[in-house]
Amino acid sequence: PGMTGFEATRRLKERPATRDLCVIACSAFAMSDFRTRAQEAGCDGFIAKPIHPGRLPGQMKRALLAAKVRQVMPKVEHHARARALVHRVGPPKPGKPGVVVISAGTSDAAVTEEAVLTADLMGNEVVRIDDVGVAGLHRLLAHRETLLKAKVIVAVAGMEGALPSVVAGLTDCPVIGVPTSVGYGAGAKGEAALLAMLNSCSSGVTVVNIDNGFGAGYAAALINRHRQCDRDPDKDK
Repeated sequence: PGMTGFEATRRLKERPATRDLCVIACSAFAMSDFRTRAQEAGCDGFIAKPIHPGRLPGQMKRALLAAKVRQVMPKVEHHARARALVHRVGPPKPGKPGVVVISAGTSDAAVTEEAVLTADLMGNEVVRIDDVGVAGLHRLLAHRETLLKAKVIVAVAGMEGALPSVVAGLTDCPVIGVPTSVGYGAGAKGEAALLAMLNSCSSGVTVVNIDNGFGAGYAAALINRHRQCDRDPDKDK
């Protein structure tokens, strides 16, 4: 009483004796900011109700594996939302602006986080824009100025996978489409989104495989690095 689950998790993760405890957040508010708040509190996973019997063991297994790795390598960071472990070598480099990562909906969060984390680790200042799918174009157009300033955009989407095409039609920079496996029924676990992106009529769209946030973030980082050099050849000397 008097303490939220997020605060309890935060305190557990701050104490060396309890920091490796596996904490999975469960909430019926799947479309709210609960997923982000759970991650910020230190939760190792998030499951929206109703809970599918097969999801909880998988998240627990990943969290426990990460805890075992941290026992051997205490400095390893576990980014639960991105489903990634990070071992940093040396101080972080100043980020280069230019990379924008956008997602169609909250169900694309894990793949989006993976792309953001990868680009960030490769020395980029990443701008992230969530929940701007084509079901509400006004949400996307509200960020038009940010999109127009980008040097490369990663667009993550499931369902019909139309977001990269729309973004490429509004901007003049490379757009990397990332289909996700959230589509159900005829979505065929992301295959429909993948085929839609591959058949895009918008120029400048390239596509990575289903749920490949790492590949998209890596490619975006390389593109941004070379575009920075092209615009300022003396910058990296």
